[in-house]
Formats: sequence, structure tokens, C-alpha cells
Amino acid sequence: MAETAQSFHDLSIDERLQIVNRGTSYFSGQLAHIDNEDFGEPTLLPDWDRFYLVAHVGYNARALVNLVNWASTGVETPMYSSPKARGEEIARGATLPPGALRNLHSHSVVQLNVAWRDCPREAWDAEVKTAQGRTVPMSETLWMRTREVWLHAVDLDVNGRFSDIPHVVLATLVPEIVGKWRKRELGDGLVLVNSETGERWAVTEGHEETEVTGTLTGLARWASGRGGAGVNADAPEPPRWL
Repeated sequence: MAETAQSFHDLSIDERLQIVNRGTSYFSGQLAHIDNEDFGEPTLLPDWDRFYLVAHVGYNARALVNLVNWASTGVETPMYSSPKARGEEIARGATLPPGALRNLHSHSVVQLNVAWRDCPREAWDAEVKTAQGRTVPMSETLWMRTREVWLHAVDLDVNGRFSDIPHVVLATLVPEIVGKWRKRELGDGLVLVNSETGERWAVTEGHEETEVTGTLTGLARWASGRGGAGVNADAPEPPRWL
């Protein structure tokens, strides 16, 4: 029997923390399998090697700490001072030796976990702004980090698989991606169909439809731009979503 779709956002804070911690452990495990001399190897993301990806994930954690502190203190603390500064920080981080990048990952994980642990209960509902300018409750940082660690663990191209990602993460990711396409007026007519449950996610209604059919795992992989395994062979290239 197929699992009933459930959103990550419907879970309790403690349940969401468990999933993000599992994802962090999963990413850390993939990272531990990489020898230092292999950090220059490509990832599943175009033009990103492992140096760049690990730096990206490490600085993402530190940026989320800023949002948790903002919610906890009321002092506006953006994720990054500017998009340019963000790019420069990651580019510099990508020049660090593997040992320093491993330390960046470990330390940033501790910083973020401590920030979540010590924040007042009311801070979870306090509004903050993401790097894209969206106003969200601080609890959204749990989803932002969950998506970051689970997807990028696979992107490291060691032995991570989309099938290892929790069902609730995939069930939240697919409609989120479709919603982003809709907002940006991309992918008109695309309809994603879960072959296991029959659930459908249409980008636009009333247009000539192009169905992409597959398992939830396959649809998440395809929609996030990470290959067509698990969906129909004639599926088109998906629009960008980030």
C-alpha cells in the first residue's frame, strides 16, 4: 500500500528536527567517504566540484544561524549581507583544503543545532526573511536545511540515492517545485503524476498537458534537475526551480 502524502510542514518541531538531523548525518556520512584527493571531482551539479559544494553547505548552516538569532532576539540579521558577498564567501571557501572544509561542516552543524536548541519557543513563529526576500516563520529554517542536506548529500556523487530520502521530504519537495515553476511562469502544461498513487501536480490548468509520470522518488529527482531515472523516458528537461 502506498504511503499517504504528508507535508513536512505539518509535522511537529521535534519531528522536523529529527528529519533534519538524519539528513545532516547522511550528508556527513557521504562526506566521510570522500578521500581528500577526490575533493576536486565533479558533483551532480553542473560546474560544482566537491570543494564548492561542501563550502556551500557549510556557509548555508551559518546563514541559517543568522535567521534563528534574528527570531530569538528581534534584531534583524539577514542570511547574507548581499548576494555578491554570499557568492564571494562560498568561492573563498572552495579554495580551502579538504581538512578545513570538513571542519567548516562540523562546526557549522554544531552552531546551527545549538541555535535551534537554545531559541525561545515563541521564536519558531517569529517572521524572518530568506535570502530570496520571502517572509517566513523561523521554523521554515528546518525545511530549508532539510532540503539542503538531503539533496546535496546525493549531489556529492558518492553512493547517496534519492530513495534514501524520507518519503515526507519528497512529498513536500515535489509540490514545492511545481509551485515555484507556477510562480515564475515556467513549465506551462507540465503535469507530474505519481504512478504509485495517481496524485497529480499541474503547473497550469487549461493548457495542453505534458505528463511526466513516475514514482515519487523519480519525480523528485527529475523535477529537481538530477536526472530522469524513475520517470517516463520521453520526459522533457525540467525548468529551473532555484
